[in-house]
Amino acid sequence: MGKISSEARRHYLEKVKEYKQVLDTILKREKYLLSLVEKDPATAVYKKIALADENLDLTSYYILLNQVSVALLSIKNENYLNEARKICYKSIIYLEDVVTNFIDVPYSDYKDRADEIAGLEDEKRYELVKKLGFSINAVEDGFGANSKWKWSFVELEARFATVAKNILNMRTLVSGMDPRIPGYEARLKHLNLVKESLLKAADRYREKYELSTLRLDDFKLAISYLGAARRLFALLGDAENAETTKKKIEVWSQKMEADDKRIAKKISTQPAHRET
Repeated sequence: MGKISSEARRHYLEKVKEYKQVLDTILKREKYLLSLVEKDPATAVYKKIALADENLDLTSYYILLNQVSVALLSIKNENYLNEARKICYKSIIYLEDVVTNFIDVPYSDYKDRADEIAGLEDEKRYELVKKLGFSINAVEDGFGANSKWKWSFVELEARFATVAKNILNMRTLVSGMDPRIPGYEARLKHLNLVKESLLKAADRYREKYELSTLRLDDFKLAISYLGAARRLFALLGDAENAETTKKKIEVWSQKMEADDKRIAKKISTQPAHRET
């Protein structure tokens, strides 16, 4: 890396100052919204959706600050990227508070929570999850393929898939697949995003299990995401994909059980530690 010119450094610091003023404004807005949540819990769900959205605006500025650092100083600023990563988590937590973090469960298990945002338009639901997914991808791309956070993004992407699924308007999803009904395009795009994200989460957790942790909890989560995808296919009457996913669950479950037995056998045959 060449020497950074004083002009480039000055330009960089000016940009940082400008963007940090915007960050401060968004953070003040977040505090204000949180105070409203405490004062009026009855409207908390919509406030938390707004908080999730505004935090994604915050994320975009941290991503931009890193891009400015790369463009002007030729230095990747992982501090900014890490802030963006943590804020993506915060946005997801706000949404989990509203629509739950339930993965492979029937809709009836979180229907009461979903009913609280029945008035939220399908277009707004889709725009929010699209924005969240874009933010996560931008942060991941900023870090690069060999980042120390590589495997932590598996959880982040999976939790994104969960809230994207749970914020779908399941009450009207099937009937809303009629192109003549307003909002059809947003519903279809949202639905396709959820299908893709659930299957990706399953594959990524399986990959994490095989290549990194060898923890059965990761394998179980992979199967849970397959189960969530299968439920969605069944709800939509997509018998072919539901059956294909069911068979995949069976194969993965057999593999997990075999691994569990192999690990247990290995542990049982290890010589006991003898104190001297």
